[in-house]
Amino acid sequence: MTATLRPEWVDDELYPFTSRFVDVGGHTLHYLDEGTGPTLLFVHGNPTWSFLYRDVIADLRSDFRCVAVDLPSFGLSSAAPGFSYLPDEHAAALAAFVEELDLREITLVCHDWGGPIGLTVAAGQPDRFTRFVIANTAGWPADDLSTWLVSHAMGGPIGRLLIQRFNLFVNAMIPAGHRLRKPSDDEMAHYRNALDTRERRTASAVFPRAITGSSDFLAAVEASLPGLSDRPALIVWGDADIAFGDKALRRWEQVFDDHSTTIVAGGGHFVQSDAPEQFSRAIRDWARA
Repeated sequence: MTATLRPEWVDDELYPFTSRFVDVGGHTLHYLDEGTGPTLLFVHGNPTWSFLYRDVIADLRSDFRCVAVDLPSFGLSSAAPGFSYLPDEHAAALAAFVEELDLREITLVCHDWGGPIGLTVAAGQPDRFTRFVIANTAGWPADDLSTWLVSHAMGGPIGRLLIQRFNLFVNAMIPAGHRLRKPSDDEMAHYRNALDTRERRTASAVFPRAITGSSDFLAAVEASLPGLSDRPALIVWGDADIAFGDKALRRWEQVFDDHSTTIVAGGGHFVQSDAPEQFSRAIRDWARA
């Protein structure tokens, strides 16, 4: 993949946006900057990229400035040499991106690993962030046995081999994370092509073990939440998620004093792709209230 050019496999109809690239901290980061209005910063998790938010951005860009960045080595972004792919380094890259674009009065829209990564940036630059949209994520260390087991199984030698050699997180988790609809072959191709080599899949392979291996990072995220809890928050939650359930939802509701919750009934982990109309409508209605 050429770092500064949009690959030919990106379908202009499926992903009808202008691709932009910026060099920060040795990374070449791909991002979208669509529309005008209040700024929404979309941050994805594993194994996705800004493509995950495409339908939401297409809907909201008439009323908002929609900025969506691909984290290093995801989507169309390239990582700097020596990058370790750990969440604290992703947070540093995102922080540099926010500073480079001088984004202000940001509403952070975060999901999966984009939650703790994005919230770390918000805690470090609180004057830039005004509101939060929280979607199927966590902001604290893993605290149950099942999560610990998944982290060690998928983050161990066999799990990493399956991810790097067979693109397991894309081929298995993307379909499993959609409950209301089935991703099309073309959609799946965009996730596969973004992680088309073993080297590109390293980032995806590192994240599972980081669920437990980066407990200090996640504890720091948890400790920072009281400093952000006075900001308005919208929680958009797929209630058929295999990763984050009702316990995590209730915990987010306790974090933010001024919160509104939208439950996407039957929605899977990738709720913004599973139910994009509900997701974007929830943001628009909340912003107008």
